[in-house]
Amino acid sequence: MGRDVNLNRLAVFVALVRAGSFTAAAAQLGLTKAMVSQHLLRLERELGVTLLVRSTRRMALTEAGAVFHADCVQLLEQAQAAIERIGDQRSTPTGTLRLTTSTDYGTAVVAPGLAAFRRLHPSLQVDLVIDDQISDLIAERFDLAIRIGWLRDSNLRAVRLGSFRQLIVAAPAYVAEHGAPRRPEDLATHGWIAMSALATPLRWTFTHGNGSRRIVRMRQVMQANNAAAIRALVLAGAGISALPDYLVQEDVQAGRLQVLLAPYRLQEGGIHAVYPDPQPPAKVRAFIDFMRERLAKR
Repeated sequence: MGRDVNLNRLAVFVALVRAGSFTAAAAQLGLTKAMVSQHLLRLERELGVTLLVRSTRRMALTEAGAVFHADCVQLLEQAQAAIERIGDQRSTPTGTLRLTTSTDYGTAVVAPGLAAFRRLHPSLQVDLVIDDQISDLIAERFDLAIRIGWLRDSNLRAVRLGSFRQLIVAAPAYVAEHGAPRRPEDLATHGWIAMSALATPLRWTFTHGNGSRRIVRMRQVMQANNAAAIRALVLAGAGISALPDYLVQEDVQAGRLQVLLAPYRLQEGGIHAVYPDPQPPAKVRAFIDFMRERLAKR
């Protein structure tokens, strides 16, 4: 029988008891007195019990009505609390922020960013999953992903946070032994450490400041499937490679790596926040805004 009860009538019943009369309840609810009466009659019919006894001058709860009224009050208070909690999630970062990103970017940029973000929101919990595979955000219940490079087509929402440059780098010891390439074509005679995860790991397009473009095919001496591993190989003097600026910036500043062919640029990559929720909660919106501002400062 409970499945046939119109739950909206519970609120009318509670308002009626609180107001003390049909006239007062109708004014509070913005209904006519007849509509309030009809709601009560139908609720009693749906429940199969009498909730109120009334005369021309007064009304009173029956024993069953008093018990049911107490339960309805508690139910409506719980519903209101649930609505307020949802409202809090829309306006204040709360709960757990669960996100995923790649190994190199997650370690170099996202993890330090999360530490700073949580200092602003100490009640927020964070669950960071590092994975170089593309995760299913819906199936694995991620709030968002930070993805690097060039986005695939999908039904997910995406916000561009910034971009990164790819730099041709080598260790000073390698340059001292093999010399520095002066033109992109010179790279074909050097030992190239390839990123095996790329679609064309040995074919690179260089653009000069004057707009001219050159395509070079590299001579591979080693390969790895992870940018952090390639960085370690380059630092060890194993060869030359292209690495994202966020991963080698400190190495270049410290003199551990040298940037080669500075007048030329490789294609820049995007940094995107990707999320499944068309109306993301406050924790997601706040982190996106925080990271966009943080990357702009970099």
